[in-house]
Amino acid sequence: MLQTLRKAGGSLVMTVPKSFIEQNGLSEGSQVELHLHGKKMIVEAPARPRYKLADLMAEMPKGLPRVEGWDEMSPVGLEDS
Repeated sequence: MLQTLRKAGGSLVMTVPKSFIEQNGLSEGSQVELHLHGKKMIVEAPARPRYKLADLMAEMPKGLPRVEGWDEMSPVGLEDS
């Protein structure tokens, strides 16, 4: 894919293809990793962390107040995943 460099202030910039952005779930403000190898520059979208509810709950401080009826509520999303 051929890209044209444009001047922006004291830098040269190029656009990132929409397909790369969509494929990797990127948006304005997302960070990417650049790897420079001689005349090659590789742009890598870092893997997004995946969390499990049990792991997050294990990190919660002890002694937090309980919400009455919380444990009996039915799932409304992907809580069981």
